[in-house]
Amino acid sequence: MRLIVFICWLCFSLSCLAQGPSTLITHIRLLDGTGKAAYPSEVRIQDHKIIAIGSLKALKGEKVIDGQNLILAPGFIDSHSHHLGDVSRNPDARSTASQGITTIVIGQDGESSPLGELESQLRKNPVAVNIASYTGHTALREQVMGEKNILRAATQPEIQAMKALLAKDLAQGSLGLSTGLEYEGAFYSTRDEVLQLAHVAAAAQSRYISHIRSEDITLADALDEIIQIGRKAKLPVQISHIKLAKKGDWGQAANILQQLDQARQAGVDITADIYPYTFWHSTPRILFPKRDYTNLESAEFAVTELCDPSASTLVRFAPIPAYAGKTLTEIAAIRHESPAQTLMAIVALAAEFREKNPHYPGTIEAITGKSMSEGDITKFLQWEHTNICSDGNAGAHPRGYGAFTRVLGRYVREQKAMPLADAIHKMTGLTAAHLGLKNRGIIAPGYYADLVLFDPEQVNDQATIANPQAISTGIQTVWVNGEAVYMKQKATGKRPGRLIKRNDE
Repeated sequence: MRLIVFICWLCFSLSCLAQGPSTLITHIRLLDGTGKAAYPSEVRIQDHKIIAIGSLKALKGEKVIDGQNLILAPGFIDSHSHHLGDVSRNPDARSTASQGITTIVIGQDGESSPLGELESQLRKNPVAVNIASYTGHTALREQVMGEKNILRAATQPEIQAMKALLAKDLAQGSLGLSTGLEYEGAFYSTRDEVLQLAHVAAAAQSRYISHIRSEDITLADALDEIIQIGRKAKLPVQISHIKLAKKGDWGQAANILQQLDQARQAGVDITADIYPYTFWHSTPRILFPKRDYTNLESAEFAVTELCDPSASTLVRFAPIPAYAGKTLTEIAAIRHESPAQTLMAIVALAAEFREKNPHYPGTIEAITGKSMSEGDITKFLQWEHTNICSDGNAGAHPRGYGAFTRVLGRYVREQKAMPLADAIHKMTGLTAAHLGLKNRGIIAPGYYADLVLFDPEQVNDQATIANPQAISTGIQTVWVNGEAVYMKQKATGKRPGRLIKRNDE
C-alpha cells in the first residue's frame, strides 16, 4: 500500500514539474464559493488553475505562501461593471483588485463595443483583471439607426439588422443581450423590439440582463416586461442593480421579491444583482421619467419623490465647474431658486453646453442621487437569487472602489445581515452561475485560480463621495489566473487578465 502511495506521489510530482512551477497557499480558512462554511485547508495552484485542495504538503522547490489563518475565497466577480475605461488607462486595475475583484462584466445598460474590438484592445494592452461582456441593445440601435436617430421605435428592417449584429457578437463569445431601457437611447424602443432580440440571445443559449425601463413611477410595468421576456424567449433574465427609487415605494422590497419568486415558480429563471448604497450615479435627466425636462411639476416630483436634494450631489458639471461637489439644495441657494427650478436649469445648461461643444471629451454632467432606503437594500441583498455588483468605475461614486468590501464590512460583520459564507457565495459561485461562466467562481480542482486572501475582521470600504478612490482595508492578496496582481495594498505589476467568452472552459 505504501509503495502505491509513493508511486502516486511521485507521478504527481513529476507531472507538476512537467507543467511548470506550482504554488501552495497554507494556513488558510477556505470559503470555496458554494456557500459552505469556512474550513482549514491548503490550496495548490499551477498553470493558471487550482490543482488541489485539502491537507497538502509542500513539494520540493514549490513556492509556499503562508495564509496566516486568513480567509481564502474565490476572486469576486462584478456582474455589472463600468470599469473598462479605468482599467484600460490603469492596467494594474487597482480600483478592482483593491476590493478583491478578479473579473468584471461590461457591456452594461445597453452600451458595448463589438467583442472583436475588445479582444484586439486587450491583446495590445493586457490588464490585471478578467473581462467578459454583454452586447448592448443601445449600441446595436446606434449602429443601425444612427446615434442621432434613436429617439423613436425601430422599424422591422432595422430590428432585423440589429438581430444580425447581435447574432454575430454572440457567436464571438458575448454573454448575451443587455439593455438600458430607462435611458434615452433605448427608452423609445418597444417591448416587441426587445423581445425579438431576446429570442436571438435565447437561440444562442445566452442570457439577458437589463437596467429595466423604470425603477420608480412605472416599476410594476418594467418588472412585468422583464418577466415576460424571460417567459416568452425562454432564457435566463437578470435585473441590474435592483432598487426601489421612489420614496413612496420604500418598504415594498418583500412584495417585489414575492413577485419574482412567483415568476421563478412559474418557470422564469429571473435573478438580480445589487450594489450596497442608497444613492446612484447617473445623469440628472434620469430624474424626469417622462422626459419632460421643462415641466416644473415633474421637477417638483423629482426632488420630492425621486431624490433627496439635500443629499444628492452634482459630481460633474462642465457648464459651471464650481457647481461640482455641491448638493442640489446648495446650488439652489446659490441661484436663489428652489431645488426643482435648479434641477431644470442644470438639465437645460447641460443640453446647451452639449450642443455648443459636440466634441467635448469628458462627462458633461453627473449626479449621485440619494433615493433608496437601507431596509430595502438589506432585503434585496438577502434574497437567495441576488448577487453582488458594483455598477461602478473609478469615478465619483464610492462603489467603484468599495462595493464588495462594503458588503463584507458593513452588512456582514457590523449588521450581521447575512453569514460571511453567504456573502462570498453572492460574490463568486452564484454570480458565475448567473452569468453562465464555467470553471470560475468556486475553489475546486480544475477551476481557474482567481483568488482573494482577506482578513474578515479588518475588511472594509474606505471610499466616500468626498474621497471616492480611497483604498479598502483588509484585502491581503489577489490572484488572477494564478498570478498575484495585488499584495498589501499595492499592485504587483502583473497583468494576466483574460477575455472570458461564453462557453469558455
